Amino acid sequence: MQSDDPLNLLDKHPDGARIRSRKLSGGVATIVADASGLSRDERSALEVRLKQAALTAPGTTEVRIALTATKPERTIIAVGSGKGGVGKSTLTANLAVAMARMGKRVGLIDADIYGPSQPTLFDAHAKPRAEKEKLFPVDAAPGVKLLSVGQLVSPGTALAWRGPMATSALNQLIEADWGDSEILLVDLPPGTGDVQLSLVAKARPQGAVIVSTPQDLSLIDATRAIDLFGKVSVPVLGIVENMAGYICPHCGESSDPFGSGGAEASAAKLGIPFLGRLPLSASLREASDAGRPPAAEDGPAADPFAAIAREILAQLEKVGG
Repeated sequence: MQSDDPLNLLDKHPDGARIRSRKLSGGVATIVADASGLSRDERSALEVRLKQAALTAPGTTEVRIALTATKPERTIIAVGSGKGGVGKSTLTANLAVAMARMGKRVGLIDADIYGPSQPTLFDAHAKPRAEKEKLFPVDAAPGVKLLSVGQLVSPGTALAWRGPMATSALNQLIEADWGDSEILLVDLPPGTGDVQLSLVAKARPQGAVIVSTPQDLSLIDATRAIDLFGKVSVPVLGIVENMAGYICPHCGESSDPFGSGGAEASAAKLGIPFLGRLPLSASLREASDAGRPPAAEDGPAADPFAAIAREILAQLEKVGG
């Protein structure tokens, strides 16, 4: 017995689960399918497969495909520090790459309005496209999209902006078209000022990561950053100790120019997770200056970033992010 629905053959099609509705009228098959989470190429391939399948249905002479996508749920992770010069931006760039290599679709917002460095860290200086006042991030690395004020102004230009102007710029970056990005890492400026408070008000992060060196002065400032996120009810996922130790490339001896273990001890005292430590490394500095995040490669230079990224994702699950 022939079915009243000639398009019922699509029920057994590999893409059948994505079909939301279908109708055949006057030889024209109209199919609505869910394309959530698919890249542009994957969406095109899905459209071709559905058209080919529908054309095999009796009486079908034309196929019209409508692909829809639900707005992806994004997890926002703020990366902050109490003071500058602790390697926060370098860590954020490599975390983005490490998470992308784990299969995550990552967006990176360079919210360090007065000192944007992500374009240099990724060698991604192209200006983002804008349509109807909405920005479209650039592809900085496989699986990583980037937006930075540094892409919008000429190199070396000083941004003499007061608080409201910086806040407006941050809003534009947050409200950009992030496509299917599921994680947004926000590289905050150092300190506890307008940009941090604006981020919380505009798009409450699911968690925050604090970066510090082992030295006491940095830890005092890091504690202030932790306190700020606590006051605005943003869970602190943990603290990363950067520049923890240095191995001399000539003699091979290890030294601790900034001290050792201070961030881990502070994390224990404050009752927050310790996410890991990164050594002071000349090769990391050279790769960063050249726009090549070490996390993109295999080997010992990438391993610490991958380990910290995994720990951050694990902590997110614990807080429900």
